[in-house]
Amino acid sequence: MIELGVKFTLAYLLGSVLGSLLVGLFKGGVDIRQVGSGNPGGTNALRTQGKWFALWVMVIDVGKGILAAVVVPPLVIPGVGFDPEIDRALVLYAVAFGAIVGHVFPVWFGFRGGKGGATAAGLLGYFAPAAALPVIGVWLAVVLLTGFVGLATMSAAIAAVVYIGITRLPEQHGFFVFACIVAALLIYTHRGNIRRMLNGTESRFARRSWGRPSGGK
Repeated sequence: MIELGVKFTLAYLLGSVLGSLLVGLFKGGVDIRQVGSGNPGGTNALRTQGKWFALWVMVIDVGKGILAAVVVPPLVIPGVGFDPEIDRALVLYAVAFGAIVGHVFPVWFGFRGGKGGATAAGLLGYFAPAAALPVIGVWLAVVLLTGFVGLATMSAAIAAVVYIGITRLPEQHGFFVFACIVAALLIYTHRGNIRRMLNGTESRFARRSWGRPSGGK
């Protein structure tokens, strides 16, 4: 259990490195938590800082989850080693979840993080590349039909659970449980979006022209 706890913590610390705030440091100390929706995620980065800023934010937030899943599980930690009683798959999924939790509640930035969608998407693509196309398709369809990015992210998370349930059960039940927990976390982080959609105040992500986002309702 010590190995599991240490590696979860390492992944959490890595996940706590927010792409938007890291890129903001190189852009004169921009903190996008002070502008737009106040969320340090890719959507607010695009709306307030432009496509190149948002692109680097996405690269970092997607990449850090994959990096954690690749580097941390096989890491030999002095004094800790490998616990023979713990399933290696459990270590892998715990590390992956730790990276997402770090993004949502980053210790480096006062526990004010993003909603976890980009980091979760990167891990889904790493664990199940074949799931990427249908899940991205669901995300795009919901955005185009409704304009609600938050709804699209929640829908994509649920679609991932359904896809994994159909294609990986019963053999990879651990992966299915991981997907369910991640989907539940993403729905929780979007609870504000749900409230705003219900009362009609949620902003829509519309396009005035190709590639030019608009924050109109």
